[in-house]
Amino acid sequence: MRRALFLDRDGVLMEDRHYMRDPVDVHLIAGAAEALRRFAAEGWLLIVISNQSGVGRGLISTSEMEAVQSRFLEALRAEGVELTATYICPHSPDAGCECRKPSPYLLRRAAEEHGIELAESWMIGDKESDVSAGAAAGCRTVLFRGDVSWAEIAL
Repeated sequence: MRRALFLDRDGVLMEDRHYMRDPVDVHLIAGAAEALRRFAAEGWLLIVISNQSGVGRGLISTSEMEAVQSRFLEALRAEGVELTATYICPHSPDAGCECRKPSPYLLRRAAEEHGIELAESWMIGDKESDVSAGAAAGCRTVLFRGDVSWAEIAL
């Protein structure tokens, strides 16, 4: 079995600009790419688990969300980072879906698809829903806030 870092995207890996629709606004958080390169070199799988409720709320289109995601992946690749996978819930909070964090569904799905041992993995997020999803899946968790830098995170 393998271990993974499950990572929220907005506010953890890239600057959070609510309901982002323009790829020009994609900016990686300082130190994130360097930390991800280090974790990947240590054998961690890098998996993004992201709620993107702007789509379900009708505030951004699916194509706008995909354009932002594509630019995000390009920015990581330019820094030498390749993600293992990305799982996105596009539903609004009141949709009643099973994939929206704090549900652990997407973490469990990723674990099944990639042979991940959840008890040896971590969920890093900037919201309680991220941490709750990780804990419910059986992962260890880190609440990433503005007073935490990527340089401080050692697992």
